Formats: sequence, structure tokens, C-alpha cells
Amino acid sequence: MKIALGLLLALAIGFACRWVAIPLPAPPVLIGALLVLSMTLGYVAVDRLAAHRACKTKELCGGPSGQTKAAMGADRAKGQAA
Repeated sequence: MKIALGLLLALAIGFACRWVAIPLPAPPVLIGALLVLSMTLGYVAVDRLAAHRACKTKELCGGPSGQTKAAMGADRAKGQAA
């Protein structure tokens, strides 16, 4: 769905730029277009890699209080022992 909307938006911008006779906001040569494509793919790849690594250390991240799940569990255990 996002890809279809992105392509539709790109075509609409291209059509509007051509109709109004303003320069297209994109590189006019193949090398420039490949540069934009490679930057986009690199951004997406790093975003997915960062999200994947974040899932592995989720239990070490603190919530709104800043305490991790392990620290909260230790606090609860102390409260029950007392």
C-alpha cells in the first residue's frame, strides 16, 4: 500500500512539475538517480538493522521510570521478603 501511494505521489509531482513547466526536483541523470536510490536503500537497511538489534536488548531498556525489568523484579522481591 505504501509503495503504491509513493509511486502515485511521485507520478503526481512529476506531472505537476511538467504541466507548470518548473524543474523536476530530482537528479536529471542516471548516476544521480542511482545515488538517490542507494541512499534510500542504505537508510532502510540501517533502520531495519537498528530495529533488529533493539529487539535483542529490549529487557535492558528502562521504561518511563528509567528502571529495567530486572531492577523492578528485584524491588518486588525485596518488598515481599520484608
